[in-house]
Amino acid sequence: MNTIQESNTIVLAHGLFVTPKSWEGWKFFFEEKGYTVHTPPNPYHNLSPAEMWTNTPPELGKVTLEDVVQNLADFIDTLPEKPIVIGHSLGGLAVQKLVELNKATLGICIDGAAPLGILTTQWSFLKSNLPVLNPLQGDSVFHPTKEWLHYTFCNTMSREESDQVFDELIVPESRNIPRGTAHKYSKIDFEKAHVPLLFIAGEKDHIIPMGLNKKNFDAYKDENSIKEFKVFPGRGHFICGDKNWKEVATYVDEWIKKYNVN
Repeated sequence: MNTIQESNTIVLAHGLFVTPKSWEGWKFFFEEKGYTVHTPPNPYHNLSPAEMWTNTPPELGKVTLEDVVQNLADFIDTLPEKPIVIGHSLGGLAVQKLVELNKATLGICIDGAAPLGILTTQWSFLKSNLPVLNPLQGDSVFHPTKEWLHYTFCNTMSREESDQVFDELIVPESRNIPRGTAHKYSKIDFEKAHVPLLFIAGEKDHIIPMGLNKKNFDAYKDENSIKEFKVFPGRGHFICGDKNWKEVATYVDEWIKKYNVN
């Protein structure tokens, strides 16, 4: 197993359909714990949610998964120390890639998108993802709707609560980023030794179902590397932003403390 390194730096990798604004609570939470916390935006996600709708960057539709991971890797290379990396949704898959690239001391994947070869035919996954992946739409930007969000992200919340999330956080998104999960770039070497990895799943997640998270976790085979899997009952995909998000953040904080040592 790779030598575990201590780090006082956290990088939060956001997922699709949001900007770094989605991490505001987590950033403050971990800064209060004494960490230096960074929330780098994915390419062309450096605007406010309102600006993303009214002035959508024309380049957004061509952004790929590789662009997202490389952007994060380049950012990490500017830091004074290798960070702990926490990612949600597509950001969770980015964490897996960054760990494989030796860019992190610890990796936490929360309801993470799965890499190449980790599949599910669960209906909620197909219903949530196929409208986004639609190959007939080319490089067009996907514009989520409030109805789509309530089913995919916020299915454990009321429609009123979900609509508020939409208004505050949700943005148009590149279809080519999630399409990248079916390309060879997203492949993970599951036999390779790795730094400690934590996989967190929401039991009621529609867009990245709990079972898909478990398949992803189970795929790692190095017996000398640390990996752990945690399910939060009753939680959907908006696990990092719903009213109980601090319970998840506290669990992550305690897990980090176990392994963030020399």
